[in-house]
Amino acid sequence: MLKEFGDFIKRGNVIDLAVAVIIGGAFGAIVKSLVADIIMPPIGLLLGNVNFADLFIDLSGDGYATLAAAQEAGAATLNYGLFINTIVNFIIVAFAIFLVIRQINKAQKEEEAPPAAPTTKECPFCITEVAIKAARCPNCTSELNPA
Repeated sequence: MLKEFGDFIKRGNVIDLAVAVIIGGAFGAIVKSLVADIIMPPIGLLLGNVNFADLFIDLSGDGYATLAAAQEAGAATLNYGLFINTIVNFIIVAFAIFLVIRQINKAQKEEEAPPAAPTTKECPFCITEVAIKAARCPNCTSELNPA
């Protein structure tokens, strides 16, 4: 069983997947910072100095001033500001993945071979498939124009 596991791990696909997960995690951290530190502050400024990370609903009814104070007290909260940040993160990651997949598909289309030249033609008299080099139709014996 250990030998099978070793063979499984040594496969290229597993290693590629592991690298993709690591890079994806790092990319997620970059996007999270981009959203929290670059994108949301100007949006919050435009909306009247709103910090989206501090937007919450206190379910306990004790009226905490900040999300940190409510969490410190152990109060139940709906953190909709953090949810908005997460949605923006998702949109950015989804768009980045879309761009990567789009480029991969474009590269694959360029690698496809051109269609092969036809090997047959149609006899105009009896509508039979005839070899492209044939001078006469084998079915109706009509003379064919050269292809």
